[in-house]
Amino acid sequence: MKVFKLPQFEELCSHEISINQIIRHEGWCEQDPVVLLETVHLCAIQACVKLEALGYLVSDIASIGITNQRETTVAWDKNTGKPLYNAIVWDDIRTNSTVDKVLARIPDQNRNHFRQISGLPISPNFSALKLCWLKENVPAVRRACREKRCYAGTIDTWLIWNLTGGPNGGAFVTDVTNASRTLLMNIETLFWDPILIKTFNLHVDMLPEIRSSSEIYGSLKYGGAMDGIPVSAILGNQQASLVGQQCIREGQAKNTYRKGCFLLYNTGTRCVHSTHGLVTTLAYKMGPQQPAVYALEGSVAVAGVAMKWLRDKLGLLKDIPVDSEKKATSRMENKALGTLPELRTVIQTKDIHEDIWPTESKPEKANQKFIPIPRIGMPKTSTEDA
Repeated sequence: MKVFKLPQFEELCSHEISINQIIRHEGWCEQDPVVLLETVHLCAIQACVKLEALGYLVSDIASIGITNQRETTVAWDKNTGKPLYNAIVWDDIRTNSTVDKVLARIPDQNRNHFRQISGLPISPNFSALKLCWLKENVPAVRRACREKRCYAGTIDTWLIWNLTGGPNGGAFVTDVTNASRTLLMNIETLFWDPILIKTFNLHVDMLPEIRSSSEIYGSLKYGGAMDGIPVSAILGNQQASLVGQQCIREGQAKNTYRKGCFLLYNTGTRCVHSTHGLVTTLAYKMGPQQPAVYALEGSVAVAGVAMKWLRDKLGLLKDIPVDSEKKATSRMENKALGTLPELRTVIQTKDIHEDIWPTESKPEKANQKFIPIPRIGMPKTSTEDA
């Protein structure tokens, strides 16, 4: 959690806690939704302590905003508030077989069949596939759906619903940026699309209301010092970095590196469909009466996390910023590092991660080598900052 002072946008204080990721099988990645919620609460408490140490009051906080990993999906019981399964993280690819089942019902088995509606290809990353898998493979989710007590959404929805009251009137909402990553929202109308919902065998009553990225969604009711403070902003993390870098004019772009690498290009109020494989997404919508602003996005799933693997598992780096810079500027080392990703995966922007952890290796070109290898020495649990 970070606390900023306006109008200078000065960061006053912050607090973060690492969260364990649960790796049940190769290519799977989960997080405990309850731990996520508790971690957010603990971060808020510690940030408030630091804020008061600077001479401010918690009551000085005008509002809070939430940014989150997009596509990470959770389902829970709306009556009890208890998760029905762990959150399935954005880069989890257990839904490869689900993709195949969906494609079998699509004309020509075309992954891009819904691009004009959703802006996205049919890919394991997006929430619709994760919800489909949950409904098919988790009996508790299937029963809750049948009994009309299943709520589902991305992490912003889970957090806001709980922080604003949970079963006792919590706001069941998401914003256009997160909804645009579900493969369920119509990219033009900004509503859940009935064709997409039917395709993935879901129900609209299990999905949150889609709102703008900047409005009052509700006030905190979590039994803490921040109770009563309104929640006034939601942005998916990559869209938040676009806004944070002030790329708010058409033609401006940002490229950020952390676990993955994501480039977003602001296309203004025009919904542009790429002819080179980039996905169309919502950049933001700054108020209920404001126009939606769109972006084109290119993604690489493995970026910063590869540096941690080089440090922790291969021992090639000690200090990541210092050593990686030295090796990148060394001719011989640069050549060695340049071939490493080819052993990990063939990274193709146009297929948005779908070649990562493939079910089978099929080179697109005759001269393209594709050597899938297991996660050598990868731990069963890893951490991601809250």
